[in-house]
Amino acid sequence: MPDPSLRDRAVQLYDAFTHEHRDRRTLLRQMTALAGSAVAAEALIAGIAASPAAAAMIDPKDARIVAEMRSGTEAGKPARAYFVSPTSKTKHGVVLVIHENRGLTPHIQDVARRVALAGFVGIAPDLLAPQGGTPADEDKARELIGTIDYDLALAQARAFADKARQLPRSTGKVGIVGFCWGGAFVNRIAVAGGIDAGVSYYGPAPAPQEAGKVGAPLMIHLPQKDARVAQTVTPWVAALKAAGKPVEAFTYPGVDHAFNNDTSAARYDKATADLAWGRTTAFLHRYLDR
Repeated sequence: MPDPSLRDRAVQLYDAFTHEHRDRRTLLRQMTALAGSAVAAEALIAGIAASPAAAAMIDPKDARIVAEMRSGTEAGKPARAYFVSPTSKTKHGVVLVIHENRGLTPHIQDVARRVALAGFVGIAPDLLAPQGGTPADEDKARELIGTIDYDLALAQARAFADKARQLPRSTGKVGIVGFCWGGAFVNRIAVAGGIDAGVSYYGPAPAPQEAGKVGAPLMIHLPQKDARVAQTVTPWVAALKAAGKPVEAFTYPGVDHAFNNDTSAARYDKATADLAWGRTTAFLHRYLDR
C-alpha cells in the first residue's frame, strides 16, 4: 500500500468491521470503492488482517521453554489455557496473556512463549472456552466475543491467577498483559482486583470514575493513530493520575492499532513493538520478581 492515506483509510474501515461488528459484505464493498477493484480490495484486507499462516517468533519446541495446552474447569465452567514455563529452576513471576477479540490464536500463544523467554511463567487463557473454545474462523470468534459472559471471564482469569500464585516456582506475584479486547480486559481486572501489575496494549478503558478502584500499577500503550481507543484511554489515564494511582502511559507516533501484532503486515511496526515490549517486560519484572 504505497499511498499512506489509502492505507490509513483501509485500516479504519477494517477496524470498523472488526470492532463495530459490521458484516464482511459491507467491508468488501467499502474496500472495493477505496481500492478500485474487488481484487485490489481483497489484497488490502489480506495485508491488514492477521495471517494465521504467519511464522511464529518462538518455536513451541524451543529448548528454553516447556509449553502445553491444559483444559479443566474454572469458576464452574470449562476452561482452557496455554501454559509456558522457562526451563530455568529459579522462581518466576506469572503473567496472564489475554487475547484479542479473535480468541486464543497461534499469535497469542507465541506471545505467551515470548513472555516465558523474558523470564516469567506465561499463561494464556482461552476465555471463549465456556462457549466451546476459540474457533478457527476469526469472524465466528468475534461473534462469540460479543456474547461472552464478562463476569465469568473475569472469574476464570482470577482463578488462573490465584492458582498460579501457588506454583512451586512462582514468586507468588501475578501480572497480566492484554491486547485490544485483552487490553480492555486488563483495565477491567485492575478495577475488579486480583493482579499485582497490568499492561494494556491499545485496549478501550473503563469510565474515569472507576479509576479510584484500581489497586495495581498499570502500563498503557496507545498508538497515536488509534483515535477510537484514545477517546476512552486519555481520560482514563488522567483519572488514574488524579487518583494517585501508579500508571505509566506511552503514546507511539505514526503507528496503528495492533502495532504489536507481527502477523498483520500492514499494522506491525517492529521498532515500536520492540520498544513497547522492552518497557513491558521491565515493568513486569519490577513488580513480579519480588
